[in-house]
Amino acid sequence: MDNNKLNAKDLINVGIYTAICAVLVCAVAMTGVIPIMMVLLIVFVPILTGIPYMMFLTKVKKFGMILIMNVILGVFMWVTGMSYYALIVGSIAGLIAEFIYRAGDYKSKWHGIFAFAVSGLYCWANYFGIFFNSEAYFSTRQNFGQEYIDSVTKMLPVWMCPVLFVVDVICGIIGGWIGTKVLRKHFEKAGIA
Repeated sequence: MDNNKLNAKDLINVGIYTAICAVLVCAVAMTGVIPIMMVLLIVFVPILTGIPYMMFLTKVKKFGMILIMNVILGVFMWVTGMSYYALIVGSIAGLIAEFIYRAGDYKSKWHGIFAFAVSGLYCWANYFGIFFNSEAYFSTRQNFGQEYIDSVTKMLPVWMCPVLFVVDVICGIIGGWIGTKVLRKHFEKAGIA
């Protein structure tokens, strides 16, 4: 038996923690009906998903689990009406996060925190539709009303794209750090320093 290959238990862990993160993302996304909350999703999603994600990392000992989670979350974002950008960026970010966490031999707390911060860039990619093709993005959201559309587009001009990238990474580091503090006993049990 090859211990480097993903087994059923690994895939079950991916499924469980992906579902938990997806539920949290949905709960936060529902607040997006308020224009300022649409902008602040980039803050709340990485901070709130930090705890389950860091718990997930205590189960990750093989390459591929983070990538699978990110691909599923990217597909979830796409089918729930965000954009396919989350799938593309999320897949690339998930692969980079895999290498970051593996570089820490699946034991380094800080490698885990940085892997989480990078893997969460699918959240940033959700804004691409607003930044680069707002007319098409809002054409499917006319029921929100013109006042909402105007407010969001005013708060999210194109120059905010790199700003939100930085905010997403910083909030990912904060969320990952909070996750490690909350789950300290689990990390110690899993041998993650």
